Amino acid sequence: GMAEAEAAGDAGLGPAAAQEGAELAAVIGATVPTGFEQTAAEEVREKLGSASRISKDRGKIYFEVPARSLPQVHRLRSVDNLFVVVQEFKDYQFKENKEDALKDLEDLVKKLPWTDPLKVWELNNSLKKKKTKRKKHNLQSPASRGKLSDGGEEGGADQNNTNDQEDCAQNPVAVEPAGGQGRENPQGVTSRNGVEEEADNEQSDVEVEVQASSESGSKAGEGQTGEGEAKVLRFRVTCNRAGDKHSFTSNEAARDFGGAVQEHFQWKADMTNFDVEVLLNIHNNEVVVGIALTEESLHRRNITHFGPTTLRSTLAYGMLRLCDPQPTDIIVDPMCGTGAIPIEGAAEWPCCYHIAGDNNPQAVKRAANNISSLLRKNESKDSSTALGVPLDVIQWDICRLPLRTGSVDVVVTDMPFGKRIGSKKKNWDLYPACLMEMGRICTPGTGRAVLLTQDKKCFAKALSRVGHIWRRAQTVWVNVGGLHAAVYLLRRTSEPAQDARPFW
Repeated sequence: GMAEAEAAGDAGLGPAAAQEGAELAAVIGATVPTGFEQTAAEEVREKLGSASRISKDRGKIYFEVPARSLPQVHRLRSVDNLFVVVQEFKDYQFKENKEDALKDLEDLVKKLPWTDPLKVWELNNSLKKKKTKRKKHNLQSPASRGKLSDGGEEGGADQNNTNDQEDCAQNPVAVEPAGGQGRENPQGVTSRNGVEEEADNEQSDVEVEVQASSESGSKAGEGQTGEGEAKVLRFRVTCNRAGDKHSFTSNEAARDFGGAVQEHFQWKADMTNFDVEVLLNIHNNEVVVGIALTEESLHRRNITHFGPTTLRSTLAYGMLRLCDPQPTDIIVDPMCGTGAIPIEGAAEWPCCYHIAGDNNPQAVKRAANNISSLLRKNESKDSSTALGVPLDVIQWDICRLPLRTGSVDVVVTDMPFGKRIGSKKKNWDLYPACLMEMGRICTPGTGRAVLLTQDKKCFAKALSRVGHIWRRAQTVWVNVGGLHAAVYLLRRTSEPAQDARPFW
């Protein structure tokens, strides 16, 4: 089966792509928030004109683009991480016996069509370098300019915005900054695909012991060092394995596959300070080998001040897209936290007006800081463009919004989960009151709300109490920092709202 599989994998990009003047094609894999695969596929079709295949392994999509479209690929709003596919096996037959299964994975390395994907990786690197050089140049005094590589934070508070090269020394294992209702510490560990670790779903990065001898005869002339001699590339293998039929762990797969990669390329294994990250994704009988194109998840791109529950901007984007914003829509996030949703909204839908509010002064302060960072970023980009972002942030009480009845088109918010903020008990009173107040400010007939919550029982009960105002149009099951959650799209009925209550 191996030879056919190899032939099939190569058929798409065959030797033609390697010929002079031929267009280099790239099959790109992207990880996206689970439940929003379809949204991401629509965005890819819209912005790149490519069709996507949605993986059975949730939270991933694959699409083919010419390599010259890489910059546009990096501007997608719905993807967390990107990789170039070396080869994909739809139905890989693992041997029963562990030793044999691992031996097959080792042997696979020599047969894989590495050439074009490595060209794509190099091209991607040269894009990143340009970007970093430009940013370093703008941001740093000459004295601090060398800092990017040695782990010093650069650019102060704006660090996450400006530092494209995530410093992996702080992250000895593949650490994904926790998305969504994240940990108190924004570097919380979740598995790479954003799915909480189940017994049969694991992830490993493995460092392979290297003999000093391998450093001399380097086949990989890819990166040139300043002295003009070929630089030995450093690499690591990250394995994600899901399924209960495998005889081996992700650790063992990463170790043996990694050993073979090292032998094949004469690269040097390095867990924390690597040039190349090779991905081995195993989902039941699907095997995908890839090379990472992003070092730090793209979902941190807009936020510089993280709160305890900062929402991933990719998830914010997916939620906003669900409510199909139209030009001149007024879009309100009444529980905005650090502002991930309205900031993403203002960046992507500048023809709408976005209002962010929260009852917590600390959150409002963080949101305001995030908005200032966005303003500064816009200023530095192009001083001729209008400054200002159609976005305001206010401290208010969610149950008494200072907004006129029927004046809002869209409400998009991340409801308190009652896990890290608030409590389940409070939600039982809060949810129906919120839904009533959101119903009051939204335009009857056309208003819509997209709400994320983990307290699904409580939400269902609250919704049944306000059925005359809101009907549920769609539910997307998502996964937020390892918690199962749901995004509900609600449509406002044409029932007129009770006007503002007399205590005003």
